[in-house]
Amino acid sequence: MNATGIDLHRVGEIIDFYDCRREALITIMQDIQAEYKYLSADTLELIAQKLDISIAKVYSVATFYENFSLEAKGKYIIKVCNGTACHVRKSQPIYDALREYLGLTGERKTSADQLFTLETVACLGACSLAPAMTVNDEVYAKMTPERAMDLVEELRAKEVAENG
Repeated sequence: MNATGIDLHRVGEIIDFYDCRREALITIMQDIQAEYKYLSADTLELIAQKLDISIAKVYSVATFYENFSLEAKGKYIIKVCNGTACHVRKSQPIYDALREYLGLTGERKTSADQLFTLETVACLGACSLAPAMTVNDEVYAKMTPERAMDLVEELRAKEVAENG
């Protein structure tokens, strides 16, 4: 396990599962991110080494696709929809309230306790439920800033109960 909490031996196993095939680059990256929620610099370097491609190529793929993250994410990934229907029905105050409540400043998207990552998305495809947000892909409809913060508190209380 490295300093970022990623088991590079396990990453190597994922790469080996695809026989170190270059054409499996995106699939390898998806599998690693599914397990660790992001792609660390060490991970990208190992991918480049084992696939015998340049680190620049690996980074270019990782940064081209929006679904890849080079930053550690929280256990709970909150996505606030900013599509037209949600925006018109006041999704921005939900995002702003969560951002303040989680103590996020500047470019920071993940809370200090590493539990929550806050993001916006262009559309969740749940326009009739606007304003909508997801937590780990579970949709929450007709949200308000207060309901969003209550949900975060419920999740935080659940973590305390489970982990002491």
